[in-house]
Amino acid sequence: MKINWKQKLSSRKFWMAIVNFVTNIMIAMNVPDNEIAQITAIILAGGGLIAYVFAEGWVDANRENNTID
Repeated sequence: MKINWKQKLSSRKFWMAIVNFVTNIMIAMNVPDNEIAQITAIILAGGGLIAYVFAEGWVDANRENNTID
């Protein structure tokens, strides 16, 4: 089974799973709430940026082929 990383990295569900995992680990390690909030914001911002880059690449590639669905 081959993982489609392009699809995974552009998935909001994937980034929410990452945030959930990291947040729970930080809570278990007694990390202060403000640090948890900052790290969560950084992860979500990175995920949003990656999703945007992939989406724009898809749109640009399909625009050249004139095959946007």
